[in-house]
Amino acid sequence: MKIYFAGSIRGGRDDREFYARIIELLGKYGTVLTEHVGDGAITAVGEKLPDKGVYERDMAWLGDADVVVAEVTTPSLGVGYELGKVEGKKPILCLFRKQGGMKLSAMLGGNKNMKVKEYESLSDVDGILKEFFAGLGA
Repeated sequence: MKIYFAGSIRGGRDDREFYARIIELLGKYGTVLTEHVGDGAITAVGEKLPDKGVYERDMAWLGDADVVVAEVTTPSLGVGYELGKVEGKKPILCLFRKQGGMKLSAMLGGNKNMKVKEYESLSDVDGILKEFFAGLGA
């Protein structure tokens, strides 16, 4: 199974360590096409690849992916765009970490085409992923 993991890059890298751990957990279910999202060397400035290159590469990966998993705690225009591109075409799981006053976007929380799960710890994420992938027959 090919998994597209989405997480904020230019929107902020505060959750980068969570991304890296989630990517590790996702590896149990298939190939994560976007492992770089958890890379500590990538800052909020983004990658060294030109914007057009990032867009073309990521759109190709989205097309190849069987499923999309997005960590949506840190708001990101790019992640929102990616989710909109695959909505209704591929299974989508959005992970939102409950923390001090942050609220999930209503555009995600109210969308029947996306499975949204709140979590507090990485052990919660492990269980959420097991349930999600079991529901896909993985």
